[in-house]
Amino acid sequence: MRQQPMRYKKMSKLAIVAMAAIVMMTGCSGSASNATTSNEGSTDQAVTLNFWAALDPSTTEGKTIEQQIKKFDQEHTDININLQVITYDVLHDKLVAAITAGDSPDLSWGLGEWVGEFNQMNALADLTPYMNEWKDKDIFYPNVMKALTIDEKVKALPNYLGIRALLYHENILKQAGYDAPPKTWDELLQMGPVIKAKTNKYAFGFAGTGVRASQELMTYLAQKGLSIAEKQADGKYKNTWQDNPQALQKVAEVFQFYKDMNAQQVVDPNAKTWGWEEEDQNFVLAQYAMVVNGAWIEGRTSENPEGMSDVKIAAPPYSDQPATFMEVAPLFVYNTEHTKQAWEFASFLMSKEYQQAVNPSKSARTDVESDKWGKEFMKLTSQGVSFPPVSLSGISQSMEDSIARLMLKNDSPEQIATWLSQAINENLQKTNQLSGS
Repeated sequence: MRQQPMRYKKMSKLAIVAMAAIVMMTGCSGSASNATTSNEGSTDQAVTLNFWAALDPSTTEGKTIEQQIKKFDQEHTDININLQVITYDVLHDKLVAAITAGDSPDLSWGLGEWVGEFNQMNALADLTPYMNEWKDKDIFYPNVMKALTIDEKVKALPNYLGIRALLYHENILKQAGYDAPPKTWDELLQMGPVIKAKTNKYAFGFAGTGVRASQELMTYLAQKGLSIAEKQADGKYKNTWQDNPQALQKVAEVFQFYKDMNAQQVVDPNAKTWGWEEEDQNFVLAQYAMVVNGAWIEGRTSENPEGMSDVKIAAPPYSDQPATFMEVAPLFVYNTEHTKQAWEFASFLMSKEYQQAVNPSKSARTDVESDKWGKEFMKLTSQGVSFPPVSLSGISQSMEDSIARLMLKNDSPEQIATWLSQAINENLQKTNQLSGS
């Protein structure tokens, strides 16, 4: 766990600095505070916004983010930003604890899987009026804002976009005799054994564990036209696969695809226990040929510049219809007495200036794109799908467990399809989101 409180102060506000120090000493990092100070006879009141973010200060991106926030802070005499860096692996639990204690920060980073959960906890501000009046409201990809809107209310904002594409090492494919990557599951299954035989490398990578496992499974379910939970007439959600034999058969076909990739040596047998770290690292080192992954891999090119120089981008291979997982990393604004100031800071984080500096290859804005990686990834936004706005912690675990049951317990695809449908509805029931219809 890494926690690094960082405050950007104006030199003329020594009283604010003193108050900030008191807050840091007491460990209080929740809701915003007011600070009043005098400057040559005038009274000046500023608001301190607590902002939790999972940036990595050691990276170029992390340093750029800190510079941008410092710039905002210096240009706004009425708003101070208290940045606290918290890694993603502990951020969720800290946010849940803070929300439960009534001491949430004013803003934070997050994952798309948390939108439904935090909304159900009544933790998120309704930003609809602010968004409607913002000059840039129509600049985002339509399905991005749809993913952050619940019951016609904007409950989160786009921080960055993790659309998934097929990344492939062109040299490995050429060594195996292929000029282009596979467009379908069948082509991938046919190419896999040839690539292994001619290059001694596996064709494809996937994550069998961790949050990446359920995100990848979402891609393949969407390519079969399936949703893990659909909104019903009573406003709640339900997994309906067992109500439709054809849908249940399509789910079984998804798990059969995983089974075939493993049986035909398309994937490394160790991938069944890989998380995102192993998946990314082995691709960066060109240990296998192809992976469905995000634009963030560009940031790891320096680890193996020669080996990554041949990486190309294409649409993920599909079955019935093109689709890919679209990870909309949200920016949360919590219920706070300083919503106006929080919105002002949030709109800066979504501005073209900030996004161009921080997220040139993964911005949710249609007017921000880098040359290679950004353009190729953003071509796929129209086919992007996201998780439904329900509490996902138990559902994501069930999706991960379904892959383990297939790969480690050798359950049949049909058994797992039925089991996962039941597990999703049981999790919806636990969080009072299961439809009675």
